[in-house]
Amino acid sequence: MKRAHVLSVLVSLAALACQASPSSPADVGGGGTSSAAGGSTSAGGTTSAPPDAYFPASWIYEPIANAPVHPESATMTQWLQNNGSWGSGQMRIDFSLQVLVANEDTPMRSFEPTDEFYEPDCDHVEVPLPAGGALEEEEGYACLGDGDCHLIVRDPIRHRLFELWRANVTDAGFFGGCLAAWDMTRVYDEVGRGEHCTSADAAGFPIAPLIFTADEVASGEIRHAIRFILPNPRMRAGVYARPATHGASPSGPEAAPIFGGRWRLRADYDLSTLPSEGARVVARAMQTYGMALADGGDIAITGQSDRFTAAKWEGLLDSYDLSALQPTDFEVVDTGAAIPITWDCQRTPY
Repeated sequence: MKRAHVLSVLVSLAALACQASPSSPADVGGGGTSSAAGGSTSAGGTTSAPPDAYFPASWIYEPIANAPVHPESATMTQWLQNNGSWGSGQMRIDFSLQVLVANEDTPMRSFEPTDEFYEPDCDHVEVPLPAGGALEEEEGYACLGDGDCHLIVRDPIRHRLFELWRANVTDAGFFGGCLAAWDMTRVYDEVGRGEHCTSADAAGFPIAPLIFTADEVASGEIRHAIRFILPNPRMRAGVYARPATHGASPSGPEAAPIFGGRWRLRADYDLSTLPSEGARVVARAMQTYGMALADGGDIAITGQSDRFTAAKWEGLLDSYDLSALQPTDFEVVDTGAAIPITWDCQRTPY
């Protein structure tokens, strides 16, 4: 959750979007082509982004298999192992996030900001609403379950990725919390949308590029980092680390993992012990591109809902297929010194 909830527990990034199934509404799904494909230079070196990447280049597409280990890696992973492990006690996968795709006929809608919209962090601009779409954990655009209700829309026409937290569209109007409107033609530097600035995810990351899809897993390869979350008490208080630009309200001790950090599955982990090929595909991505600690919450790993993808999760990957993975099976990558949380967003103009 965002800044209005800094004294409460965060509850919960992104996969590369894939083509919508033929039976899906024409402008809804996980697909769409961005003009942002191609290789370029990121903070970690030259990174060749996949053809359907959200950005021309980004740390999200940067392999970290050979990146240096954080000097406190063993301390952080062992502390988490000894203090509850992943949020639910084991590594589980959440498949509730939808990624919609706009087309030239998708209407743009203005929204009324709620008290969960923060300035200057958030963008108050019109958002495309594809017909037949849905929010996170909802069947439509109404936020009936009072969850995070993320609205995520990839717009290849305007070259934007719209990610709105706590969206709610009813007969009474269109309401929303923090909106991050990402420019998909841009290579963002290390401060992203701005130092100390949040997005629709507390760490300031884009969500959709960090969540993997059933189509990706079925293809046998995920070519990007993976979003993961932990409960606030299991993240170190008062600081965040790159690639994050915002720290929310972690409350753990000095030995706890650092909000925003990148983790990778150890190279010597025996992938053959995992129960499905889908689990092995995800685990290989964890070894190559790692995971990014994006938000607070209980279900550690985020995959995209298969509602609008060609491949389906059933028979491919189960929510518990990664439950054998322990914190000590991972290493924390050294992404630089911890950054004190100030809440003073220095926003890069939209």
